[in-house]
Amino acid sequence: MISKLLIANRGEIALRIIRAARELGIRTVAVYSEADRPSLHVRFADEAVCIGPPQGKLSYLNIPSIIAAAEVTNADAIHPGYGFLSENETFAEICKDSNLTFVGPPPSAILQMGNKSVAKETMRAAGVPVVPGSDGIVATIEQARVVAEEVGYPIMLKAVAGGGGKGMRYVEQASELDRAYATARGEAEASFGNGDVYIEKFIEEPRHVEIQVFADMHGNVIHLNERECSIQRRHQKLIEEAPSPIMTPELRKAMGEAAVRGVQSVNYVGAGTIEFLVDKHRKFYFMEMNTRIQVEHPVTELSVGVDLIREQLLVASGEKLSIKQQEPTLHSIECRINAEDPFHDFRPSPGKIESLNFPGGPGVRVDSHIYQGYVIPQFYDSMVAKLITYAPTRDMAIARMRRALDEFVIEGIHTTIPFHRKMMDNKDFIAGMFDTKYLDTHDWKA
Repeated sequence: MISKLLIANRGEIALRIIRAARELGIRTVAVYSEADRPSLHVRFADEAVCIGPPQGKLSYLNIPSIIAAAEVTNADAIHPGYGFLSENETFAEICKDSNLTFVGPPPSAILQMGNKSVAKETMRAAGVPVVPGSDGIVATIEQARVVAEEVGYPIMLKAVAGGGGKGMRYVEQASELDRAYATARGEAEASFGNGDVYIEKFIEEPRHVEIQVFADMHGNVIHLNERECSIQRRHQKLIEEAPSPIMTPELRKAMGEAAVRGVQSVNYVGAGTIEFLVDKHRKFYFMEMNTRIQVEHPVTELSVGVDLIREQLLVASGEKLSIKQQEPTLHSIECRINAEDPFHDFRPSPGKIESLNFPGGPGVRVDSHIYQGYVIPQFYDSMVAKLITYAPTRDMAIARMRRALDEFVIEGIHTTIPFHRKMMDNKDFIAGMFDTKYLDTHDWKA
């Protein structure tokens, strides 16, 4: 078993990992930037080490500083959380070379699934349905024109090393291609240091449905059903739920089996997510794999009654999977509470929290690192809390979310709570009738 765990992350996920480790008797080491000195993950860890200035690239992305912190505290494992270095195969390899257990998949799996064009070919070879598109990268605009005509408009240009919508462009017709190609490549180069892009057919009325997978070092692979993630803004998820409103037993079986085949094909270990697009005819296509724990993992935990972070730590320690593949028994919904002003184009709203009240009661969970008097830094992601409700039915989970949002008070900054409150009364959301473009084509304020 891991004896001392360094968490190479911040905020609510760092706190979440500390809690799971403590229940297993594992001592923890927090790392923090100068801006995060007052953060709760620093306070609640057994030890804490400052690793640099506020900017992420100088602290949470600073591999030498993180490895040095592990060495001076005698940590024997590192959990990367999500974001930052969680899908960096070089970091995973350096952990291995430094005799540190990396709580995640082997570097080879991260490398293979991190490049989206390679991942697509890997999934196709494993018999997983993929979106029609280019065979690998499109290196020139001339090549892009040919492929786009073959695939048929509309298309999507996507960065091979992308994420969070960076390096992604929708192209409706041929006259838009040249500009979109140059923009996508430039954005990808600036964001990821890799300007390569590939082309996919645009799926009309798509749902974003992902499958949670888990594998151990002994060849055991399971899936824990799906999460619905279609309520998005600029490719950033805002509301997630499990199970999906469109799911049928037949579709869950097909998607789950496809996800397991894909994971087995890359000798995966640990928690991961296979993301699919599902069209209006319930045909599904592989989109990408996230080789880490997801922000929205609580909805899976609550729908099937497991602790995914605990399982990550056990599997990384060499244990066999202690959880079984099972159908969802409860419905769970997660609202991401961001420090943003939803009435002014979701403008970031860092600042001091003057007053705070977390909701409670039956079927309510809050994952957060904030407290009254805490100052939200401007240097990182704007998410300040995840509000999750769970109940025997979807209607009950929505009703609980309405009640919990009414109880959730954060004063001193703007948050997305009003947006979520509106969505819980939205007739289309209640009916489960939405796709990934819903917020672009409908007025949530109405």
